[in-house]
Amino acid sequence: MRYVNKIKKMALLTAVVLGLTACANSSPQLDIYKALEEVVTSEKQFSKQQQPLVELEKKEKEKYDEIISLGMKEHKQIQRLSDEALDIVKKREERIREEKKSMDESKEKFKAATELIQDLEEEEYKKEAESLIVLMNKRYDSYDALHKQYEKAVQLDRQLYEMFKKKDVKLDELENQITTINKTYEQIMKANEEFNQLTKQYNEAKAALYKKAGLEVVKENQKESVQ
Repeated sequence: MRYVNKIKKMALLTAVVLGLTACANSSPQLDIYKALEEVVTSEKQFSKQQQPLVELEKKEKEKYDEIISLGMKEHKQIQRLSDEALDIVKKREERIREEKKSMDESKEKFKAATELIQDLEEEEYKKEAESLIVLMNKRYDSYDALHKQYEKAVQLDRQLYEMFKKKDVKLDELENQITTINKTYEQIMKANEEFNQLTKQYNEAKAALYKKAGLEVVKENQKESVQ
């Protein structure tokens, strides 16, 4: 049985300012707040890609199951289903590109926040903010690793459907390909768990930083994105 990819990617949480204390009235803290929330805004497209990816993966799995249920004598039908699955794979690739584009934009926005933090004079606040930078950079590295693995998996899926289309494809070749796909998605699950954990830690650290700055905030988008 081919591995079914069900991944939940956590999104950054948007903070909404309810009130400010005297400490937060100084511009550095407010500027950092605005810069960090720009980072969240830039990842909105990242979040928007998750549910469509889920739907595409479900449709592709349905095509795969239909192919597996057929005998090789029904090759024309297998070819048709494989072409339909390849079209879904192409759409998945488009969604993945949009996701990556959003995350790259997030990185650029975060650079602005990093510069503001480095210019801080209040040592205690600066130290905590610098820890946030380290955490976010780890999150970006984690996403890059996850994205690389997911791209690999999509290419392996593409190869599988191309193999299905061949009349002379051997059963052991198909089995080896499916085994490779399964192992790749297992690696994706591990990478995704790390990404989610870092996202959670970042959200918590950011909330703590806002509290230290005297910002009274609420979390606007508390739901997890799903893939």
